[in-house]
Amino acid sequence: MTAALKDETMSSLPSCDVMDVLPATARPHLVRRGLRLTYATLAYNSLEGLIAIIAGLTAGSVALVGFGLDSVIEVTASAAAVWRLHADRDPVHRALAERRALRLIGASFLALAGYVTYDAALTLFQHHAPEKSPVGIILAVVSLVVMPLLARAKRRVSAELQSDALAAEATQTALCAYLSAILLGGLVLNALVSWWWADPVAALVMVPLIVREGVDGLRGRAVCADCSPIVNGHGPM
Repeated sequence: MTAALKDETMSSLPSCDVMDVLPATARPHLVRRGLRLTYATLAYNSLEGLIAIIAGLTAGSVALVGFGLDSVIEVTASAAAVWRLHADRDPVHRALAERRALRLIGASFLALAGYVTYDAALTLFQHHAPEKSPVGIILAVVSLVVMPLLARAKRRVSAELQSDALAAEATQTALCAYLSAILLGGLVLNALVSWWWADPVAALVMVPLIVREGVDGLRGRAVCADCSPIVNGHGPM
């Protein structure tokens, strides 16, 4: 291996100051588990996006359509995570894929922040109240249950594999749960007390967090708390 390639490889390693201490037989098992979780996320987000967009167009709900487009962005992040996991066998390719996947996921965070900002601002400008949509409410409730479970499981895998890219993708899965809560809260508050503005205002509050995650991803680093190693069998919550 040339000195230049070694330097690029070392600079591409995860940002947390930990060494790869996993037994040789443990990584393949963790990679398979990570792939199963990521494929499950891909399948759920694809279905979630399709249902949300159809329900949103049917009900004339900007919030639901926006939620569906967010799911499409999250599919891109999950696809990058799958690429990263498939590159795990070779340490050199693993390190290079780690950096590139992290940047792709960072870009998807910024795309998500841009759309949330546009959608929320448009909703506030037009005074567009979230429409009543039983399908949308059910979808938001299901996502509130499914997404935190997936995010927690993927954070455990990312911690054991010491992968910032996988930790960032798990964070985006968790953000989907927050957006589900925002969508549900907006629909419920509008239905009960006519607070039509609650949904876009809450979404705008989340934008700085999403932007921070995106910038960190493009710079090649993730929040270290999300990629800390497992201690005594317990990962980050």
